[in-house]
Amino acid sequence: MVASMCSHSRGTTARTGRPRSAEADAAILDATRAALVELGWSKLTLGDVATRAGVAKTTVYRRWAGKSELVVDAVAELFDELELPDRGSLAADIEGVVLQFAALLERPEARTALMAVVAESTTDEPLRERIRVSIVERQKRLVLEGRARAQARGELPEETDPAAAARTADLIFDVIAGAVVHRALVSCEPVDEDWVRRFTAVLLGGLGSAAEA
Repeated sequence: MVASMCSHSRGTTARTGRPRSAEADAAILDATRAALVELGWSKLTLGDVATRAGVAKTTVYRRWAGKSELVVDAVAELFDELELPDRGSLAADIEGVVLQFAALLERPEARTALMAVVAESTTDEPLRERIRVSIVERQKRLVLEGRARAQARGELPEETDPAAAARTADLIFDVIAGAVVHRALVSCEPVDEDWVRRFTAVLLGGLGSAAEA
């Protein structure tokens, strides 16, 4: 969502030569996720990814400076699949996107890739920044969209202070992403409809409302 999800850091430098191929990019990112599941972070190489994707090694090297960039982009592409459903109420919308997020984390390629980059980032500041920009900041779109929709329905008040609104959005994202990732990947407990309903009650109404749900 995590979620969290700005431009990519690799986009800050102008590129020359032939235009990028969307088909090649998709093949490379898909091969990266498959290689992570099979080989793990330590054995993954850009050369192996190129072979799996059916492209020349230079095709990969032209697009990504190293393994960290490549794996983060492979994870980010999965998270970009998340959408906020319009289910008629803020609570129902939250439940819908949390269930989507949980389903994504059940996929071996998503689970393995996310845990690999998070573990590696503990000693790699540039990698942490890339995760923040390419995944966290991009996925905050879901919080902003959900809040705007709830305000239009009259479920939430309009916020006149942009700075305060941004801080609130950050907090909401951190709470949702942190809870779901911990539940699914750390505790290894199911993120099922009952848990999601109770979690949403906590998020929207506090512990008192959760106890009554």
